[in-house]
Amino acid sequence: MSQVLSMPWRPAIAALSVLSLATAAGAAMVFLTQVLLARHFGPAQYGLFASSLATVSLVAPLAGFGLSQFRLKAHGAEGWSAERWQPASSRFIAVTSVLAVGGVMLWALIGPPVDADTRTMLLVLAPFILGLLAVEQIGSKLRLEERHAALAGWQLMLPAGRLAIALLAVAGLSLSIDAVAWGHAALAVLVFALAVPQWQAMRRGDWTLRGHGPRSASGMRDIVQPDARALFRHAWPYGVAAVLYPVFFQIGTVLLKYLRGDAEAGLFGIALAVMTAIYLFPTTVYQKFLLARLHRWAVHDRARFRQVYRLGCIGMLLSGLAVGGMLALLAGHAVWLFGNPYDGITPLLMWLALCVPIRFLSTAVGSVLLTEGQMLYRVGAMLAAAAAAVVLNLALIPHYGASGAAFATILAEALLLVALYAGARRAPALRGAP
Repeated sequence: MSQVLSMPWRPAIAALSVLSLATAAGAAMVFLTQVLLARHFGPAQYGLFASSLATVSLVAPLAGFGLSQFRLKAHGAEGWSAERWQPASSRFIAVTSVLAVGGVMLWALIGPPVDADTRTMLLVLAPFILGLLAVEQIGSKLRLEERHAALAGWQLMLPAGRLAIALLAVAGLSLSIDAVAWGHAALAVLVFALAVPQWQAMRRGDWTLRGHGPRSASGMRDIVQPDARALFRHAWPYGVAAVLYPVFFQIGTVLLKYLRGDAEAGLFGIALAVMTAIYLFPTTVYQKFLLARLHRWAVHDRARFRQVYRLGCIGMLLSGLAVGGMLALLAGHAVWLFGNPYDGITPLLMWLALCVPIRFLSTAVGSVLLTEGQMLYRVGAMLAAAAAAVVLNLALIPHYGASGAAFATILAEALLLVALYAGARRAPALRGAP
């Protein structure tokens, strides 16, 4: 086993520790932000903000539309030759960002049914898409460079900024919920501006790709540069998967707003905020630490790829069971954190605790389907799970409210795990694995 997993363990553990600490800090910041805003503004106003931010998050993956994930795959397989995609990437980001931000604004102006408060909130929060885009795109660059400390700091920018806004809102400044939304928009524009120099560095080739040796300037001159349409043909499965995930995960909050009102949307939004913080752990391990390596190993070192897959599934299942059990035990204390208006959150968290081991395991299993042309199957699996989530929420929310949204989430998570496992068993990179 030690020969198969010949990765230098001390640097790997150090890198993972840095990312894990940053993730824990980010999760704590996001969680504290939710607590402060929920307690200060109450279920109705907080629900308006949370459901509007969830709506923006549903559209946000259209900006970039899978480019960051495709970049990891392309560089993992092609090395420095994948720089041929850089010119098309800039145009692709510009077009998809305009479409995403414009789509939210169009929905706010003409989408039914949108009341005046929701319309204002959506218009103000629309630029938040640019901040999410910047975090995702520069994060993929830092992962390829294996600059884990820089990646850790970069991923903390939005959580730290959001926490600062929440602290200002509750520190006697009497900020309205609209002012909080304006603060989020300004934060997103700032993060986007900080990302621009790094985009420019990539265009100049002034960056370091780890695992593929030095860059050959003479070799790059002979490579044909694809256009944006060719980039779209390669990136769209990753883009569709990225779009489907927030639909799958956050559709309950959005539908609760329209079917049961802002208060129940706020209640369920708080529960999902807790789950989002928990899910950052498997996301850190796979998306921020392992994914670039998995793309490389799937092509160049399948023995290592299979071993990491096996160990990852076991580790994620065990840790998911432990974290889910802890969440169920601590759920009763949630009212103490959020206040009496949120006394319905305890049963929601106890039900959603069932999702934790499912999500942890599906993250490990699904990592196989991010490599080597398996994305079409992954997109199909996520499409089925997202469709199931929408149908289940529409069927259960009118009768059971937020509890119905929780049940729908559990069933959709289980369906996604089954579908991902069925696909992973047939993945070429795992041939020969039990």
